[in-house]
Amino acid sequence: MRPTILLAEIVRQAGPELERARPLSREQRAALRAIVRCRTQALGGHLYGCQQCGHRHLVWHSCRNRHCPRCQSQASRRWLEQRRREVLPVPYFHVVFTVPGSLNGFALADPRTFYDVLFRATSHTLLDLAADPRRLGLRIGLIGVLHTWGQTLTLHPHIHCVVPAAGISCATGRFAVARRKNFLLPVRVLSRYFRRLFLEMLGEALRRSDELRQRTAHLDRPGLFQQARATDWIVYAKAPFAGPDQVLAYLARYTHRIAISEHRLLSFDGNTVRFRWKDYRDGSRQKQMQLTASEFLRRFLLHVLPRRFVRIRHCGLLGNRCRTAQLSAARHQLRAPALTAPPSHPPVHLCPACGAPLVLLEQYRSDPHRINSS
Repeated sequence: MRPTILLAEIVRQAGPELERARPLSREQRAALRAIVRCRTQALGGHLYGCQQCGHRHLVWHSCRNRHCPRCQSQASRRWLEQRRREVLPVPYFHVVFTVPGSLNGFALADPRTFYDVLFRATSHTLLDLAADPRRLGLRIGLIGVLHTWGQTLTLHPHIHCVVPAAGISCATGRFAVARRKNFLLPVRVLSRYFRRLFLEMLGEALRRSDELRQRTAHLDRPGLFQQARATDWIVYAKAPFAGPDQVLAYLARYTHRIAISEHRLLSFDGNTVRFRWKDYRDGSRQKQMQLTASEFLRRFLLHVLPRRFVRIRHCGLLGNRCRTAQLSAARHQLRAPALTAPPSHPPVHLCPACGAPLVLLEQYRSDPHRINSS
């Protein structure tokens, strides 16, 4: 069995050199520190004991940084427990909005503004076109999840959307399901509308912000905008999900993903990192790539988001302010029973020797001066 390659080990060995070679943002430095300290003595832990066989088990605390590959499974599980009550018995579609790579320079210069424009353009595109009486004639909702990476860790901003094919009818004011169960909106119309909105919003952000203009002064802004207008933008719409269970399974895979998970790391010899990636242009074949550790971390840090930036957003009828009331009314009109989330129980640690429940014996306080991967 291949030993697990830990991202923390790569950061521990190559991170200091990277920090000396290039300026890093506060968020990037914080992510590196958190990954190195995750589940080590630096963050403290709990000592458990088995009353059946006497075995002692030490559990170090996790860093809970959203860019750490070891801390996302629990966050995903908690988020899904909250969302389970909100799935409706209607068709759901998966729609992906992608920005051309020619505009990546704006994302590097000011990621907060760029990704916020991406979210707003995406949500307005879906909400506006769905409300058009020539299309669906419905006020819909959506969940959008920002991803910024490609399989080789290059910058590839795109948003995954889960969209129910149902909403409030603009004509009657009642909840209704779209007439065509296997079709949401025309992809070409989505693409062109999204392109126009995004470029308008980004242009407006440039006009309003002196700081953004200064940060992008090195870019050929008119040329990039002209090139983007002449490019066909990619909007991808998948077939509808089979049902609520498939919706939840999809959300579990996408909501709390990071740029690369540790199971894709194949080797690290102190200088180079080898990892597995999927080439979608070659029939989704599995391939391998080798990068210097410094280049690997540079690419990884491209995807560290600005502080407090919300990368999972609920829009329209699924917005935070009206979601509970709108979904309750929708279930009533659909005569659908409310889904119940499974009861949430505190995690139970089991003895690795005999499988019996463990009891807490002692708690260790964090020690920032001790970083040990034991």
